[in-house]
Amino acid sequence: MKRAIMAAFANRLAIPDLRWMPDEGLTLSRLRIELLSGLTVALALVPEAVAFAFVAGVHPLVGLYAAFMVGLITALFGGRPGMISGATGALAVVMVALVADHGVEYLFATVVLMGLIQIFAGVMQWGKFIRLVPHPVMLGFVNGLAIVIFLAQLTQFKVPGTAVDTGHGMGGGEWLSGGPLYLMLGLVAATMAIIWVAPRVTRFVPAPLAGIGIVAAVVIGLGLDVPRVGDLASIQGGLPTFHMVPLSWETFKIILPYSVILAAIGLIESLLTLNLVGDITGKRGGASQECIAQGMANTVTGFFGGMGGCAMIGQSMINVKSGGRTRVAGIAAALFLLSFILFAAPMIELIPLAALVGVMFMVVIGTFAWNSLTILRRVPLMDAFVILLVTVVTVMEDLAVAVVVGVIVSALAYAWNNARRIHANTDLREDGAKVYRIQGPLFFGSSDGFAELFDVAGDPDRVIVDFADSRVVDQSALQAIEALAAKYEAVGKQIELQHLSRDCHRLLTKAGHLVVDSDDDPDYALAVNYSVRTGILGSH
Repeated sequence: MKRAIMAAFANRLAIPDLRWMPDEGLTLSRLRIELLSGLTVALALVPEAVAFAFVAGVHPLVGLYAAFMVGLITALFGGRPGMISGATGALAVVMVALVADHGVEYLFATVVLMGLIQIFAGVMQWGKFIRLVPHPVMLGFVNGLAIVIFLAQLTQFKVPGTAVDTGHGMGGGEWLSGGPLYLMLGLVAATMAIIWVAPRVTRFVPAPLAGIGIVAAVVIGLGLDVPRVGDLASIQGGLPTFHMVPLSWETFKIILPYSVILAAIGLIESLLTLNLVGDITGKRGGASQECIAQGMANTVTGFFGGMGGCAMIGQSMINVKSGGRTRVAGIAAALFLLSFILFAAPMIELIPLAALVGVMFMVVIGTFAWNSLTILRRVPLMDAFVILLVTVVTVMEDLAVAVVVGVIVSALAYAWNNARRIHANTDLREDGAKVYRIQGPLFFGSSDGFAELFDVAGDPDRVIVDFADSRVVDQSALQAIEALAAKYEAVGKQIELQHLSRDCHRLLTKAGHLVVDSDDDPDYALAVNYSVRTGILGSH
């Protein structure tokens, strides 16, 4: 008994399954693939972590520490081996307002609370609700994310030290103009061209690294006067150190809204990435475990001076397509990144900002679902509307709000479409009875339409309602059936209800004696348990 209780408790907490090796075992060949994949990811993480730190308005080390710690912890305990996590633009564009208004210390406290919320969501197994996100919402989510990242890069086209970001890269500051602007645009275009061409020439060096390296070499070699990482702040750093986050009731009231939004955005993006990686690797499950891992990572990161993070779609795709399938690749990426922070800071400080912008623009191009533009004319009108709606809300508000809005609109559209399906085929039997054969689901959305199917005054003295081709879904449906029975009884006519489930037999308190029991009654269960007499609603 004690073992059963402990096993149930462990399952409830989603204790992680640490799968270090693939089914074929961790051979030398597999280890080489995992390490090279991790190195590739780490090299691609450096410019993005720095760029996202700039977006959030914090020191580059805050982004780099977050990429290292979040990446390491989620690689150890995450729900999907092969996923890569770190500092992301989706979170950075929300953090910028908090940092600008209250300072970086409030950001660290926010990240800690964000992590605790995510752990709670994982323990409650809320991660499974990601399956309710329809495909049009996912397309809008991806497109909105790409646009937000693009807008966030526009601050890099302003004179260093004058740009004040407002959340989407359109804040105040002096724009570059004339020669400096043209040079910046040329270097951005060159970086993007190199990233596009590099894979066609060689895959020995990751394309983002090739773009940054070549453009940086040209800028340094020619002594071009362009904004560089070192012009904004030094990224020389050591190991992250523990930092006690001061918490008070006043602080809590300030950080709670940001923590909830960041936790929701982080989990949504992480769980969507989980599904995406699962489609490629053929793995399923792990949603609640991923929530807990993300929460642990962010809680620790907040105490060690990091900006927090979540799963990264781009880096996860780089890892999976490079052959990374186990936790080794993610751990290697995090450790490689730490070695860059400790030993390669002087080199990173020489990187021109144009190279980082070029990398991010390529991420935008790769993230945006371009096929969604062509399918808008082929999919149902409501699906096209949801795609556009989620994209716009993502840009105007945030990812969490956009996905929730998209799911609600999709659910209402589904309910409306099913509500219109209710109809009945009628015929008269030889004994004079009229039969209504109900077609379509009976639920809250179709209960009014169901009532309109019947001609109580004009029907004969005996009426049969057959539910063989219908399904009674909820309490509203039960109430509609009882109301119909009451109408026929009020005018002295007999009504029989056929092919209702056992649940309906039991729950139809007023019309129960009118239900005809037969061997071929359906055996589905209702979503609710409702008593008309008591009005008590409970689960069933």
